[in-house]
Amino acid sequence: MPHATQHADVATGATAELDTALRGGPFHVALRAAIAARGLPLQRVQHHLSRYGVKVGVTSLSYWQQGARRPQRPESLRAVRALEEILQLPEESLIRLLAENDDRSAAERPAARSYRSLLAASGVLEELLAELDSPLDGGLHTLGHHERIGIGTRRELRSRESHHIVRAHREGVDRFVAVHHGDPGCVPERMTVQALENCRTGRVRWHHDTGVLVAELLFDTRLRTGDTFLFRYGVEDGTGGVSREYVRGFGAPGGQYALQVRFDETALPVRCHRFAQHSPAAPRSGRQDLPLTGRHHSVHLVEPRVRSGMVGIGWDWE
Repeated sequence: MPHATQHADVATGATAELDTALRGGPFHVALRAAIAARGLPLQRVQHHLSRYGVKVGVTSLSYWQQGARRPQRPESLRAVRALEEILQLPEESLIRLLAENDDRSAAERPAARSYRSLLAASGVLEELLAELDSPLDGGLHTLGHHERIGIGTRRELRSRESHHIVRAHREGVDRFVAVHHGDPGCVPERMTVQALENCRTGRVRWHHDTGVLVAELLFDTRLRTGDTFLFRYGVEDGTGGVSREYVRGFGAPGGQYALQVRFDETALPVRCHRFAQHSPAAPRSGRQDLPLTGRHHSVHLVEPRVRSGMVGIGWDWE
């Protein structure tokens, strides 16, 4: 008799936990409570899903109920709707929590930079460029630009390497002014600029409060109008806080742009995505999930021909 009472108490507790989770979420807690309340092992849940014509792995189900992953693809959302029936839940109960989780995550996710801070940085950039006697148009058109971003063990922006292919549209161009904008909390005076190929480092200026750094990269030749040139440089950063995205802005249409973000194997994000933005004040669009490659732990995007605006890659740590 005591055993029957004990089992009844457990069942009542599981049902109460489920009711609470279905009301307030989050999604993964409600899913875990529903599976526990029905007493189904994940293999049985997977079997029931297959009878609905939905294929989901046991590992994915485990990740969903732990909150390590969330259903996003159409097939996964079909699985969530099927789970509502399999687990005898009210219609739309899990789907609603999933949507609320997405809204809450977007609201709670720390912004990399506000529009005001970007405006402040643009004003500082003009002042720093003036110190180097460099106009915004340096006499070069970009034909191709490949950036590689390194994220370190502390989830920080550790390094950036840029490979440029340019064409001169003015006579006598002999330098390029690189701009680096560190993450919030960075210390630009502790960053180092490295000339890696076909250039050497000239003057370097920075502004502590906005995290903006500019550096001259001097060519060994003066370009004539129409000449092309290839050069490569890097910035060792590692001074900021937790990095959550990398954004590149383009003032005018140009050539090809490729961005690769590589993560240290000890600090891997749970998901990555690309996005676009017409301006810092505009809403983001074109969101697309990016899968991490296996051995190199990296994601990338390629723009065959850039348009004016911004493009970037963001990632979530949890």
